[in-house]
Amino acid sequence: MKPQKSSGILITIQGSNLVKSAAAFLLFIFMIFSISGAITSLNPELRPSSESVNKAASFFSADLLYKIIGTENRAFAANMDLEEGPNLSSLLFQLSTNINLDDPRSLLGRELPSFTIFDTEILVAGEGTNYTNMPIESAPPQDVFEGKNEAPLQNVDELDNGESDEDTAPPPQSTDGKKVVYVYFTHNTESFLPYLKGVTDPNKAFHSQINVTQIGDKLKEELESKGIGTTIDKTDVQSRLVNKGWSYGQSYQESREVVASAIGADKDLTYLIDIHRDAKRKEDTTKEINGESYAKLAFVIGGEHANYEKNKQFAEELHKGLEQKYPGLSRGILLKQGAGTNGKFNQDLSDNAILVEFGGIDNTFEELNRSAAALADVFSEYYWQAEEVDGSAQN
Repeated sequence: MKPQKSSGILITIQGSNLVKSAAAFLLFIFMIFSISGAITSLNPELRPSSESVNKAASFFSADLLYKIIGTENRAFAANMDLEEGPNLSSLLFQLSTNINLDDPRSLLGRELPSFTIFDTEILVAGEGTNYTNMPIESAPPQDVFEGKNEAPLQNVDELDNGESDEDTAPPPQSTDGKKVVYVYFTHNTESFLPYLKGVTDPNKAFHSQINVTQIGDKLKEELESKGIGTTIDKTDVQSRLVNKGWSYGQSYQESREVVASAIGADKDLTYLIDIHRDAKRKEDTTKEINGESYAKLAFVIGGEHANYEKNKQFAEELHKGLEQKYPGLSRGILLKQGAGTNGKFNQDLSDNAILVEFGGIDNTFEELNRSAAALADVFSEYYWQAEEVDGSAQN
């Protein structure tokens, strides 16, 4: 019998070609990461726009990367005091499903229309702060936005004019006439229900006369009593929007022109404070300290600009100061970025810019003014310590 011939196909792979292909692929990946890294370093706004990619990358801190490498090479991380990182199985589950078991919003939130406006990250949690009670800024109905049918006022006779009748001694330190703090109001008509007669809807808590600008008056008074020159800008941003035919969502675009013009005219203005109020109810926005009621404070940082880390550090210092002197007053530091939000809040204009949510729709000015005084107290300590350090460094 003749031997049968095999009808199979013989494929020959040369090892050298395989190695070259693998090396070329690795080189390609390296070049992609190098080029994208260089571009985003020069201009962070050009980073990948994929929200999933950005969130996935945010999980991998330097400590976590060291730990992963250390699992293969024990000597690599032997002498490093690394913080406890996330459980790898939980991390892989979150990356693969985009569900964070510690964040209930991730279960259904991305399937609900307009839910992205609540997609805020807690950078530093204050007392009681979690993902169920974070600040909310609701837009007013169109008729309220346009200033039509404005509610009559009530309980305003008890409000003072923000000026103290007492003669106070001059502060031991001063900015020598320089205005270094700039207080402004992107949502300048945000108001409070106790002063709006007949109004119970949180979305209608807006008024042209009684609003967050009164908090600015108190903050300015307290800062200047501590020697810190302060400018308060009460530009009616909302009226400017209406006159231009713009929407409420363009508020930061309009206030940016105001802020940029102010700091362009006065180079001493280095601390920018945008005052807002939360739309949450009193149980989430009020704190009793030493028998007195305060409106809680929340710091909001925009993450879509190069000054993000510096603004975050500034807010962290203020939060720490409040925790030490007024425990529970700060709700913490919140990060906003991505779809559905401004992402900058004019904070790219200064290394020391913050947005502060003062209380909520149910708070009174008695509570709000106490909180303004507390913030001025902590800010002044931070400011003069920073000035002392800068002065020592220059000498």
